[in-house]
Amino acid sequence: MAPIPGSGLAKGLAVTLRTMTKKTVTAQYPDVQPELPPRTRGVIALFEENCTVCMLCARECPDWCIYIDSHKETVPAAVPGGRERSRNVLDRFAIDFSLCMYCGICIEVCPFDALFWTPEFEYAETDIHELTHERDKLREWMWTVPAPPALDPGAEEPKEIAAARKTADKLAAEQAAQAEAEQSAEAERSAEAAQPTQPARAEDAGQPEPPATPPSGPQEGQS
Repeated sequence: MAPIPGSGLAKGLAVTLRTMTKKTVTAQYPDVQPELPPRTRGVIALFEENCTVCMLCARECPDWCIYIDSHKETVPAAVPGGRERSRNVLDRFAIDFSLCMYCGICIEVCPFDALFWTPEFEYAETDIHELTHERDKLREWMWTVPAPPALDPGAEEPKEIAAARKTADKLAAEQAAQAEAEQSAEAERSAEAAQPTQPARAEDAGQPEPPATPPSGPQEGQS
């Protein structure tokens, strides 16, 4: 069947009429911030307290856009007679976002949860050399990281939280046992202090006993 002449024009005008009758939605950016999806990949934030300078993120980065500098410090022994230990101290952590392709490999390989996705996207610069952001800027973006989604009702508790709760429960039990022992000792001391003082006996004092008092009355052989 041959198409009706002018049917394409009619369809186009119908689409135009439907669009004209709809309410116009305009994003008033930058006055109104957009509502971003919860898993938006904006920039990478750094929680440097968790960073152990293991260099895994820098080694696995396919663009080599992560720069890390550190030095070693000696930590004194925690107990007398113990051995001193050395630890890495982070000096520099920078990411060149002009090279970053937002693959997320650095976040996935970090064993200590020091890197996070943040929905922050307003970091454009007029000079490409200023897109290398240091750890101070990465730390500021850390506070824009959204909270993790809630677990499913039947999901298992994360191992890290379970281990932390087990340690906290054990410490609380030890503190409760110590407090109970101290209360028992204090109660015993109070009971001993409340008892009346007994007079010292002669044999306890090391003195000879006094002679027994003779009974009153006539003795045998006496008239």
